Amino acid sequence: MLVEVCANSLESARNAERAGADRIELCSELGVGGITPSAGLIQLVKKELTIPVHVLIRPRGGHFTYSDAEFEVMRADILACKALGVQGIVSGVLTEDFTVDVERMKVLVELAKPLHFTFHRSFDWVAGPLEAIKQLEELGVQTILTSGGETTAAEGIKNLAAWQQKTSMTLMPGGGVSPKNASNFKAIGLKAIHCSGTSFGNQLDLSGKISMNSSKHLVEHQVAVSNVDTLKAIVRAVK
Repeated sequence: MLVEVCANSLESARNAERAGADRIELCSELGVGGITPSAGLIQLVKKELTIPVHVLIRPRGGHFTYSDAEFEVMRADILACKALGVQGIVSGVLTEDFTVDVERMKVLVELAKPLHFTFHRSFDWVAGPLEAIKQLEELGVQTILTSGGETTAAEGIKNLAAWQQKTSMTLMPGGGVSPKNASNFKAIGLKAIHCSGTSFGNQLDLSGKISMNSSKHLVEHQVAVSNVDTLKAIVRAVK
């Protein structure tokens, strides 16, 4: 069974290979579900690892319906990843009514070729998963990362088993995959699992320090953008 590790740093990538993982999905900021990592991180990981490196293409946290500017960045990031020699792309775009954005996905899949393409966990927001599976298969997607439409893959395991019967693509369970439940996905005939194996370290005592986390920027149903009028007012105030 293929084991893909979601690695959020050079150290995590090293640990994944050391642990025997078959490949990694490289990303940053797991706290928001992952965003595209820096070019420097991709370059260093590619230099050190011998296992395949797939890279998440997601320009921000929040929902999966992107502006024209955000989509432009996604296309540019795919080209940059290809230039850096990665083996796969992980991405996904939805419409406002939570269906697969077929037109934009076609652009991304074609741009990524001949790399492996995984449609990420935005799949768990789609209104009609069986229709989405058919659409993604027709687009040439090879893998779908999904928790079976539930909060965790363990909760969605029945859906995962049923959906896999409907497609030749690889359905890769992700979300809460652990040593305790990993073998359950193999037992139902799935061919890959996705996990992070995260633990916390490098602890510092931040007593008395102001928080650098900003809850006003962690709004999943809206996107934070610098406002022209607000910026103009600030510029006028000091110029």
